[in-house]
This record gives sequence, C-alpha cells and structure tokens, in this order.
Amino acid sequence: MAESRQEFPIERQLRKDIQDAQRARDQLKLDALRMALGAIHNLEVARTDRKNPEYGQPLTERDCLRVLEQEVKKRSQAIPLYKQGGRADLVEKEQRELDILQSYLQGSQISDDDVREIVARLIDQQGKEFKRVMPLAIKETKGRAEGARVQRIVKEMTQ
Repeated sequence: MAESRQEFPIERQLRKDIQDAQRARDQLKLDALRMALGAIHNLEVARTDRKNPEYGQPLTERDCLRVLEQEVKKRSQAIPLYKQGGRADLVEKEQRELDILQSYLQGSQISDDDVREIVARLIDQQGKEFKRVMPLAIKETKGRAEGARVQRIVKEMTQ
C-alpha cells in the first residue's frame, strides 16, 4: 500500500471546483478540471516507473503548476490549428478550457514588472547578451511566468 501524501492547495481547489461544476451541471468546466487533476495524477504515477528520470521524487506544488501550464500550452497550440481547419466548435471549446485552466495559473504568475526586475539584475551580472541572459531568466522564472512572455521581455531589454 502506497503512503498517502498531503494534498496541495491547487489540488484541493480543483476538487472543490469539480464538485461545484457538477452541481452547476457545467460539463465543459467539469471535463477540463477532471483532465487537469488526471494529468497531475498521471505525473505522480509516472514517477513510480524506474525508467522515468524523475523516479522516486515526490510531487511538489511547482510540479502541479507545471502540469497546468502544459495543459494551457496544449490548448493555446490547438486553437490556431482548429481555426485553420475551420472547426469553430472546437475553437470555442478549447478557448473556454484555456480560460478555465488559466484562472488557476493567474495566482502563481509573476507580473511583467517582476520579470523585468529579474532580467535587469541578470543583465547587470551577465552583460546585455541575449544568449547569456535568456537561459538564466527562464530558469529563474520557471513555473512563475510563461516562457514566451519572458523571452519577449528579455529581447526588449537586451536590444
């Protein structure tokens, strides 16, 4: 029998919102939240496989947020493809799921000003070269800011 671990606040919130969605009979929200919770569970299960590079590591709050970020990214990549294919119904579904999942990430995201502060500090330390600053900025903001947003700010400040 596996030892039970403490549930993270994000998981508790997802479970509570799943119940609320069930009561409200909001099937799309219910599906999106169940999928997110399932993805977190799948990561935890994957870490029990000896072939997994993260084998045996306990799940962290940051891992949960990373999973949600991956799910948001999947949706944001699928939307233009569905638009291109003329599937307005799927575009709308993916967009609603994206909005639902994005709301969970908003609290953990840092502002553009905070990213600029981090990048400014890195530029002071490393110089104004994009190739040097970008990897460090990504590493420092991982899980707290989207990579595309960090890249835009780093480009802006190193030019």
